[in-house]
This record gives sequence, structure tokens and C-alpha cells, in this order.
Amino acid sequence: MTREQYILATQQNNLPRTENAQLYPVGIYGWRKRCLYFFVLLLLVTMIVNLAMTIWILKVMNFTVDSPLVLQSDRNVTVNARNHMGQLTGQLTIGADAVEAQCKRFEVRASEDGRVLFSADEDEITIGAEKLKVTGTEGAVFGHSVETPHIRAEPSQDLRLESPTRSLIMEAPRGVQVSAAAGDFKATCRKELHLQSTEGEIFLNAETIKLGNLPTGSFSSSSPSSSSSRQTVYELCVCPNGKLYLSPAGVGSTCQSSSNICLWS
Repeated sequence: MTREQYILATQQNNLPRTENAQLYPVGIYGWRKRCLYFFVLLLLVTMIVNLAMTIWILKVMNFTVDSPLVLQSDRNVTVNARNHMGQLTGQLTIGADAVEAQCKRFEVRASEDGRVLFSADEDEITIGAEKLKVTGTEGAVFGHSVETPHIRAEPSQDLRLESPTRSLIMEAPRGVQVSAAAGDFKATCRKELHLQSTEGEIFLNAETIKLGNLPTGSFSSSSPSSSSSRQTVYELCVCPNGKLYLSPAGVGSTCQSSSNICLWS
């Protein structure tokens, strides 16, 4: 017998021996076990009911992955935004007659690049779209001034500036230029057309200048050649008040002879 075997055998012989040792069962038994099973079953039933209610709500509200979110109401649909203190910072109300938004700044952005298409606040309204198109028959009505560097009609369309009941005024400190590169320029009025230059001059530059419907004066002359039926040449005369009139041309000036037409003006 080796030394290790001898020491092991000696230790086993020296251990106290207990007779009739009592054994205690380990675990949950009796009513505790039944209560545990009952609570587990109750938890399982609650989970099943919650899952069923969730599926039912998703089905009723039409919450699906591929379909948009639809909010329906018999009256108004109101979406509120509040800060950390519970104060109302923004509100969107969709009603039967109008859609109202109450906030400090309202913006509409493009879906592609995120640029601002429309923004409004207390100070100004900004439209960032490339083109603003008004298709109403009455057009756009502005209560005050409109500032723009360029007014242009659509291709193949006429541009018309009109004031149906009042005056149309075009002013510029450095000049107003109206040009028609490939057409005519017409100015029509019911009463009087005034061309006035306070410090400069009025310059008419054209190959032919025509003044139609000018009044024609008459004077008595013994010469049969001066008969108005055969008159083809006239003299342009000016009244002291600036009125122009025609006088049948003669050997000399006939404006003094037919100046009685100035008395009619």
C-alpha cells in the first residue's frame, strides 16, 4: 500500500458516521406550485389578448407597411406640437372649410433636394419655386406694391398691364424704356395723350412721321388752283397753345390766313 492510499483510508475511517440521516426535498410543492402555474397561465393569456388587440387596432386603423397613414374624423383633425414645458408651439388643423397652420414659420420644401419652395412668417412670404403660375380668370390681386426686376409673359403669349377703373402709372428715376423688337408699339386712350419732358426734349426719329386727323383750316383765295377740292399740299401750322392744324399751301405761308381754327380750341 502506498503512502497516499494509507492516508486516504485513515481519513475515511476517522469520519463520523451518522445513522438515520433525514432527507429534505428541494423544490416548490403544494399550493405554491399551483399558484405559480396559475400566474404563468394568466401571463400567457394576457400576452395573447394584448397581441390580439394590437392586431385588431392595426386592422381597424389601416396601419400597414405599404399603405399611407390615414387619419379620419367626422369634424376636425388637429395636430399639436408642444415644448418640454407643455406649451403649444405649433398647430395644424384640417377642417371641412379650411386648413389652418399656426406656427412661427411655415415652410414647404422640395422632396428631392430639400430647397424651400414656400415659406411664410410674420415679416415676409417667400416663394422659391422656379415659376409662379396664377391660372385664375381674375389673376392675382395685391393690396400694396409688388417689387420685381422682370415681368415676362409666357412664350407665344401677350403681356398686358391693365387698370380697369383707375390709372396705370409707370415710374423710374433713371428712365422707362418700352421697346418692341419685332412688332408695333401702340398707345391708345379715350381722351388726351400727353407727352411731357420737364427738362429735356421729345425726339421722334423715323423715316416717316404721320399725324392723322389734324383739323384743316381754310382761307379765301381768288386763285382757282387753291380750291380745296384739288388741294393736295398743306402747310403744318401751330397755334399759340401748341395745337397743330393744316392749312392749304400757297405761294407764301397761309397759317395766318387760317388761324381762326385756333379760336376753336
